[in-house]
Amino acid sequence: MLHNVSNLEKAGILNKTKISENGKKVRKNWGHSWTVLHGGILTFHKDPKSTSDLLSQQSRTNQIVPEYTVDLRGATIGWAAKEKSSKKNVLELKSRAGAEFLIQYDTDTIINDWHKVIIDTIRLLVSLPLLSDTSGRHFSSNSTTEADPKKVRSKLRKFLLKRPTLQSVKDKGYIRENVFGCHLQTLCAQEKRTVPTFVEKCIWTVERRGLGVDGIYRVSGNLAIIQKLRFKADHEDLNLEEGHWDIHVITGALKLFFRELQEPLFPYSHFNSFVQGIKIPDYNSRVSYMSDLVKSLPVPNHDTMEALFSHLRKVIEHGEENRMTVQNVAIVFGPTLLKPEVESANLTMYMVFQNQIIEFILNEFETIFHM
Repeated sequence: MLHNVSNLEKAGILNKTKISENGKKVRKNWGHSWTVLHGGILTFHKDPKSTSDLLSQQSRTNQIVPEYTVDLRGATIGWAAKEKSSKKNVLELKSRAGAEFLIQYDTDTIINDWHKVIIDTIRLLVSLPLLSDTSGRHFSSNSTTEADPKKVRSKLRKFLLKRPTLQSVKDKGYIRENVFGCHLQTLCAQEKRTVPTFVEKCIWTVERRGLGVDGIYRVSGNLAIIQKLRFKADHEDLNLEEGHWDIHVITGALKLFFRELQEPLFPYSHFNSFVQGIKIPDYNSRVSYMSDLVKSLPVPNHDTMEALFSHLRKVIEHGEENRMTVQNVAIVFGPTLLKPEVESANLTMYMVFQNQIIEFILNEFETIFHM
């Protein structure tokens, strides 16, 4: 049975907050956490980005820093009531020691996987016999935590220091970031390329069998099937030629990919510059300014933009068949690729600029990218 428990291992990014300690409520403080289930213990690690004092420690040890550990023996887990949190897909975990946590992730399949593996672990731990020491006393797997927390923390620290770093595990390909909802530069670094594989696969498939489809990129695909494709992209080696994916599902998934990037394809840092550029009255000066601005983008943004806009040019060239003009394409992709970091009251004005910028780059694609 112990072997079975050790097989129930899982790791990934979750959102979590502690809501109770020893029966007393504590203030919610949601945050991202690298979460690891190993040997019946669920460990939430601190997010270095949100904890400034961790930066020096991370640079010294290159290790993930544990924040909370939960022994799942005797724990319970279930879907949280609405009064616990207004977020969707929230699990409530209660440890035998009296701590309570809320665990959340937006993607249904991911949070459901965590729910199942934690339940399975709890059930297996219930069936395990209590461990015995040499004097014949019996104790459970977390009684030492209650007796001497310093020793347990020391042992856990030694154990974690011996384990490979998160980055080394990622580098070896044992785990990977989700394709959807990540940062473009992170995804490209993980794949060791400057244009994400998913983007290239979608473009290749659309150009092979979809350029003449009426309303391509304007017509919405089946949302449920788009989510199914998204799941496969996040968790499997996606082959768009298997399963005969509808072309509108593929284009819908590609738009969703760009819409869910942590930062848009046109980075927040460049948004105001693009808006200023489109306002330049002299056309030649505007082309020169936009060309220099595009060249200043980070390499993944520049190369992915070039690949996407080259593809969209081909879509427009088939306009007599698919009825997609440059204006139509700009309207579809403007808000998806380009937006300010902080929404303002001038939303309508920004939408006009978004569409104008996309349309301008499409019209001047060759000059901006190849001259």
